[in-house]
Amino acid sequence: QVQLVESGGGLVQAGGSLRLSCAASGRAFSSYAMAWFRQAPGKERALVAAINWSGDSTHYVDSVKGRFTISRDNAKNTVYLQMNSLKPEDTAVYYCNADKPGVSSYWGQGTQVTVSS
Repeated sequence: QVQLVESGGGLVQAGGSLRLSCAASGRAFSSYAMAWFRQAPGKERALVAAINWSGDSTHYVDSVKGRFTISRDNAKNTVYLQMNSLKPEDTAVYYCNADKPGVSSYWGQGTQVTVSS
């Protein structure tokens, strides 16, 4: 079992930055691939960025490439999402996900990010 708690969301002006954190409790955090998803009002939850268990492979959706950076610290059981040059269209609830394909997948409760124009 893995419990995930996101933090770091808030209200920011367009062009600003936020750093989201996802703290994991439970065993074997380093064996999970981690990802950030987001869900805007009236839209489906969608992948934003992902990182493999060791942190040496990352993936981003095109809309955030060059602006967002995902990283992890396995010693601290934490994954981060650094978000720069934020746009109003980045407004959403951001969710942390821990995944071990075919075995288990866990979600956090989400943190709201609001970008004003």
